[in-house]
Amino acid sequence: MLGRPWHVLHVLSNHEKKVAQHLQVRSIEYYLPLYKEKVNWTDRTVVAERPLFSGYVFARFDFQSRIPVISTPGVLRLLGDQKWGLVEEEELEKIRDGLAKGLPMRPHPAITVGTKVLIRAGVFAGVEGVVSELRKQCKVVLTLAAVRQCFALEADISEIQVLSKPETNPRIQTIPAYGY
Repeated sequence: MLGRPWHVLHVLSNHEKKVAQHLQVRSIEYYLPLYKEKVNWTDRTVVAERPLFSGYVFARFDFQSRIPVISTPGVLRLLGDQKWGLVEEEELEKIRDGLAKGLPMRPHPAITVGTKVLIRAGVFAGVEGVVSELRKQCKVVLTLAAVRQCFALEADISEIQVLSKPETNPRIQTIPAYGY
């Protein structure tokens, strides 16, 4: 299966880990990118693992044998078909590498209008994104097109190349993550 694209499963909200467990029991290759976040409970602080793409799990399988996958409890639907709505292995590998290296990757609820850039160095070299914030580090929003969701990545300004300037006022504008 190596090198083949990944299908995107739209799953019930907050059921990503359960779906991943069911896929594992069914011997279906899956990927659920998780990031760690400190959560304050009333009596203590814990580190929770949360999905980078809420409501989505990636699975690699032969399209003709999709019935066991889409009948998995918690799966709402399969996005796309054999030709569109797929995620290339290279895209998920970059996300996997970034999370493994501890890069501060978090879900980003909206895309802000700003400068379109190309990341020139690091795990995400060659990926295009939109600048959403400028501080000591430049916060760039990257989009995984198949799920229409974004995540923010902090990159040094020296690691990015400007592709185009914003056409409108660079004030923050939001575009819903779900555009269906």
